Amino acid sequence: MGSGSMNQPAGHSRSAIAVPTVSETASVDTGTKGESGTGSTRTPYLCGDSMTGGYGSGADILRDCTVAVEKGEIAVIVGPNGAGKSTAMKGLFGMLNLRKGTVWLDGEDITSLSPQARVAKGMAFVPQTSNIFTTMTVEENLEMGAFLRHEGMEQTMEQVYSLFPVLRDRRRQKAGELSGGQRQQVALGRALMTEPQVLMLDEATAGVSPIVMDELFARIVEIAATGISVLMVEQNAKQALAIADLGYVLVQGRNRFTDTGEALLANPDVRSSFLGG
Repeated sequence: MGSGSMNQPAGHSRSAIAVPTVSETASVDTGTKGESGTGSTRTPYLCGDSMTGGYGSGADILRDCTVAVEKGEIAVIVGPNGAGKSTAMKGLFGMLNLRKGTVWLDGEDITSLSPQARVAKGMAFVPQTSNIFTTMTVEENLEMGAFLRHEGMEQTMEQVYSLFPVLRDRRRQKAGELSGGQRQQVALGRALMTEPQVLMLDEATAGVSPIVMDELFARIVEIAATGISVLMVEQNAKQALAIADLGYVLVQGRNRFTDTGEALLANPDVRSSFLGG
């Protein structure tokens, strides 16, 4: 699964951020001074560059929005309700017709590709709701995640069970009978069965207890440590930024702040306006 072992320590530090080289095709301004468009340039593995678009013929929700994540790193999108966070994810995954902007994956322009084609290229998306098959067993859900696989499914499933041991214990149980946190583990596990290079999570910790939230974040850090890029939308902003290499604060579909997770947590403007002080 990914480029490394899933047996990385849960306490893996996310505070350091490497400075990559500049690409001619898909570079993104990280805004390392805390404001959008004021920082250094990096080469992301996945990048939605200057995305503008909305739903159908309606008004634009994204307005020149740029979101990106490097290989093996965690990027987190936070912001108030209605900021366009989930819409940005849908734009990256091909579920939104962009009127402007480009989506790059490993240097390739994938803007015109369908979501199914993006999955085949190594992208996995876990939506906030309706992300499991409730009438199927846990193991059947995981098997559904391997629908594009031709071999090696058993090995990947064993890695998923090692990451989420409770799923092994409940593998014969209907997924709809599980707790909220366990359902999220099934959704994450099913996405990992595709052997993604990029894992996109929309509110993965919504509605779970603080203990379960901490456990999910620890597992997400382990996933990134294997070389999988993780892009998350989160309302639990403080906790998410604490594990993030890079954070984006969106307001009304635009980039407001872009910086390392650590720097955003320390930014007084971000803290007072978006993190509750």
